[in-house]
Amino acid sequence: MTTHPLDDAPLGAFHKRLALGASGGLFLDGYVLSIIGAALVQLDDQWHLSASEQGLIGASTLVGILIGALVGGSLIDRYGRRTLFRLDLIAVVACSVTLFFAPNVWWVIALRLLIGTAIGADYPTAGSMLSEFAPRKYRGPLFGFFVTMWFVGAATAYIVGEALSRTGESGWRWMLASAAVPATLVVLARLGMPESPRWLAGKRRFDEANVALQKVLGTGVSVADLNDEVHGKVDLRSLLRSGYGKRIAFVTIFWTCAIIPLFAMYAFAPSILGEMGFEGDVARLGSAVITLLLLVGCVIAAFLVNRMGRRPLLIHSFLWSGIALGLIGTFSGAPTFAVMGLFAAYALLIGGTQIMQQVYPNELFPTEIRGVAVGLASSLSRIGAAFGTFLVPWSLVSLGAATTMLIAAAITLAGATVSLRWAPETRGLTLAESAALGRHPTPRADVHAR
Repeated sequence: MTTHPLDDAPLGAFHKRLALGASGGLFLDGYVLSIIGAALVQLDDQWHLSASEQGLIGASTLVGILIGALVGGSLIDRYGRRTLFRLDLIAVVACSVTLFFAPNVWWVIALRLLIGTAIGADYPTAGSMLSEFAPRKYRGPLFGFFVTMWFVGAATAYIVGEALSRTGESGWRWMLASAAVPATLVVLARLGMPESPRWLAGKRRFDEANVALQKVLGTGVSVADLNDEVHGKVDLRSLLRSGYGKRIAFVTIFWTCAIIPLFAMYAFAPSILGEMGFEGDVARLGSAVITLLLLVGCVIAAFLVNRMGRRPLLIHSFLWSGIALGLIGTFSGAPTFAVMGLFAAYALLIGGTQIMQQVYPNELFPTEIRGVAVGLASSLSRIGAAFGTFLVPWSLVSLGAATTMLIAAAITLAGATVSLRWAPETRGLTLAESAALGRHPTPRADVHAR
């Protein structure tokens, strides 16, 4: 079998540094979306927010992600990955600092919208950088680490939020401004990263592609070894007509079904647990425990993504986590330990869907449109997530926590149904093979064994 310099490269220090820098955007996403849950408690006490205002604060970042992912994906396919990879998160630093001085709820909503836009632009940017450099043997596990950092960010937010909630009336301001610290560290970690050789080769900028390849892999490697990456001009419209529209539909639908229940729970976890009988510090502690178990679930999924395969991992994760949510809604009056046990089961089982939100989008599209395709799918998925997050306060008040959990279960099981019908298997394939339409070649046996 012909080897490929990028797909078959050994895992080196560069790949690890890139994975760490790329995952910083996911860390910030989890941090920003979760810190608002703690901040809203103080905000509501001080500003007496309506359900609509709470919903807008919770959903504003998701709306920003929708906008940023679409715009960012288009920009990186046209102008390259490196520039936006270096600069997009600077906006998170500036807006987070400004949030400390927000005079009213509309400033909070507007600034969190801008933060979401920057984070959204980073989704296709960081994902494309990682997928286009990662060796095939390690692509799944590296994306597992990539997604896991979302939950590390969320867990960190709960810890920081709990600590800052005890600092007085300005505690919520410190919470929202605190995202500037990790955002600054991520910006610094990304300095010096090269442009993607695959993108440069696709643009026929061969000399620059050679320089980037040799910076990563050393001398003796050239763009001539990337012949499967050099194509003619390809636009999204023609690719949609040729069959990629079905892949965008699949990624969008399963991504939406995976994040509506999860994002709603993150934004309003203390409120949801409070409605189910958990009070005060117990509700906040329960939220932190669930976040920790979500992290564990993603680590387990990252371990299984090559061994189990992409398709089975996604289907089983949707199925069993949906059943757990259904049981929570059905037996919401059960003893506290039983309800927490079901929440724990959901947190552990949903990890596979979270890993695949990054693996599939970055494997199923060619380099020429990877950024815009991932950005489009990410944006479309956020429409449902933002709408669902906005409706959570209304659902808790009007329908109750039990019915809210049953709705979440139905959405999750819908994701299982779509995955059963459309999810392909891309384990062990080169990036070009996994992005190609039609029958996939048989994956390499040695990859399965890893």
